[in-house]
Amino acid sequence: MTKRNLLIGKGERLVEDVAGVRGGGPKSHPYTFSQARERIAPMLARAVRGIDHLPDNACPDDRAVATITLNPEYIAKSYFPDKLLDKLGLEAVGSRPRRVKPERRSKGREPEEAITTELFVMGPRSAFRAWRSSLPKWDEDLTGADELATIEQVAAPTPHDKIKGQLPKGGKIVFEAVLHGDAGSGSNGVVPMFRHYLEQIGINQDLERKFSAGGLCFVELEAPVEFADEIATFTAVRALRQMPSLRMLRPTFRSSRVSMEETVLPAQGPIDPKIRVAIFDGGIPKGHPLTKWARVIEPPGIGKTIPDFQKHGVGVTSAFLFGHIDPAKALGRPYAPVDHYRVLDTAPNQNPHELYEVLGRIDRVLVEKEYDLINLSIGPRLPIEDDDVHAWTAVIDDRLSKGKTLATIAVGNDGDSSAKDQLNRIQVPADCVNALAVGACDNPESPWQRCTYSSVGPGRSPGVVKPDFLEFGGCLKRPFIVVSDSAAGGLEATEGTSFSSPSGLRLGAGVRAHFGDSLSMLAIRALLVHTTETSDFACEDVGRGRVARSVQDIVLCEDDTIRVIYQGEIAPTRYVRARIPMPSGTIPGKVTITATLCYPTGIDPHHPGNYTRAGLEPTFRPHDQQRKKPKQVHADSKGFFGKTQSGLMEDELRRDAWKWENCLHTSVSFMGKTLRNPVLDIHYNARLDGKNFAPKEKLPYALVISVHAKHLGDLYDRIIRKYAGQLEALRPVIEIPVKV
Repeated sequence: MTKRNLLIGKGERLVEDVAGVRGGGPKSHPYTFSQARERIAPMLARAVRGIDHLPDNACPDDRAVATITLNPEYIAKSYFPDKLLDKLGLEAVGSRPRRVKPERRSKGREPEEAITTELFVMGPRSAFRAWRSSLPKWDEDLTGADELATIEQVAAPTPHDKIKGQLPKGGKIVFEAVLHGDAGSGSNGVVPMFRHYLEQIGINQDLERKFSAGGLCFVELEAPVEFADEIATFTAVRALRQMPSLRMLRPTFRSSRVSMEETVLPAQGPIDPKIRVAIFDGGIPKGHPLTKWARVIEPPGIGKTIPDFQKHGVGVTSAFLFGHIDPAKALGRPYAPVDHYRVLDTAPNQNPHELYEVLGRIDRVLVEKEYDLINLSIGPRLPIEDDDVHAWTAVIDDRLSKGKTLATIAVGNDGDSSAKDQLNRIQVPADCVNALAVGACDNPESPWQRCTYSSVGPGRSPGVVKPDFLEFGGCLKRPFIVVSDSAAGGLEATEGTSFSSPSGLRLGAGVRAHFGDSLSMLAIRALLVHTTETSDFACEDVGRGRVARSVQDIVLCEDDTIRVIYQGEIAPTRYVRARIPMPSGTIPGKVTITATLCYPTGIDPHHPGNYTRAGLEPTFRPHDQQRKKPKQVHADSKGFFGKTQSGLMEDELRRDAWKWENCLHTSVSFMGKTLRNPVLDIHYNARLDGKNFAPKEKLPYALVISVHAKHLGDLYDRIIRKYAGQLEALRPVIEIPVKV
């Protein structure tokens, strides 16, 4: 029997608690207390005038919203000005990232433009007036006064600041209003107050279509476009835009039939019928050959089927079941069955309300059922924004925040749109941090590059590395082949990220079928990222690279390489130490260590710049006997993640934003003689609404570490022998043809 070096599991047996070390000297401030007080006073006076000019009916309970922009040196959660806000009787109801050039920097450094945080603060208008009146009399001993130095600007948002994108010149349109605060209950909820305000300005709407996520409420309403400024005047409105249309990721060339003389669909059922998979799309015709593996589910009250949508649904389902089909080769059995939810029922561009209707159907399923894998190849035709999170992203990310479901989302097919206007950027909800965003490349073999239609990154920070990776999606020269939607079967040529996304998910299903529940879905997500094929292309174009070509590429190791999976939990504020397996003695030549760390996270969509609630901060210590100081407790650390974190831009690195990325991946080479009992120390940070937070629950994580030593041809065997009783080569529960 051919020797197979299988993926190594039980890495968590090499993990132990460790006492952490927190350092840092006293903080230097860009402004003295007197400077801060004097420069804020005129800005505060202008803001109060703006708030006072608001109509009374736009300020329910006489409450208003203002913005406080922090100096870029104070965006860490420990500098949140909570004492100051408590003193003033104001509440932070959200924030967004903003680029600003501060008036001063600490230590006399030259000011330069940087990303900072703009807070939305809400409170009685009398509280803002009292702050303006009392500020000149403040002294440094007053509670919260020392936090004045954190403030760069104070302002009152205008209706113009809130309106997003271009609105039509006239006519009645469907708006999407984003409100500070959730839907609430009774007359004191933000939605009833907003409804009452709309009635007073002549707009009668029931506002029944809405979604709440975090501290935001997304509301659909229909009104003449001329009312946009008045709608945006309501103080709790954070953003107002025309409701985006639903994107159907159709091919950019006309689909064509393919000869299937030698292509026959498998006669057998799925390899592992216990795997639970959901695809949300346009449906599959009754009696279609794919219904052998796909069960079509129609939500209550859904309308009639649309042939174009069914064609899309068949193609997406085919891509998950079989991947890209080579007509000259026999098709293998699908790894898993599919529940295909038909969520589309309206002809394109005929129903301006369809976006929320479709999201509602998807959300009900995610709340009521638990799937191992899901795919979304539909969503709003809307490029993501850095300063706002859309309802689709917020709702789906929240449902995935437990980390029990592996989700793939197509990034969109507008990659060849205007880069200057950022219309080529990945589309909502591909910015979900708890899902994999999948783009398309032009070749299932080599060489490959991003398809020009595949939308590009970066994503929002956190979540800056988007797409996560690419998969073959087809192009005019080399199309993606799927099963046709005709009752007789057959094949069809097409292209699009609609098909690369479920094809990538198929690999995850293959790993799950191979190893069963010994690997969590979080671990499989980490493995898909970890085993991507690297390239010299920009991270914004391809993410981590192209996803592995086969299950074999993920689960098998060469003799000179080990791949170890760690699956565990970490308590808040704790440190754990993960030992990296090494053979006895010094490894000759260069050693490459590749690591991928994934974890789920709760989200705060009303704080896009502080979107993720959980952060795991890894510190690499390569040599357990190297210490710069004689009494130093822990060995010296060396750059690993952080500045070597591919995809992060200088601004993110400067503000340590990578600490809040919930998918970290890097590969670093060392001389073997510089490594001795290397470890990764991992610290769990938590925040809520951008402030310090100590949750009670432990955080699940998956860590994959590969060690490659090209001058040590028996590395795998050495590790298996040395760590016998701790590490274990994972044994398949189902033997599958891993080469397909």
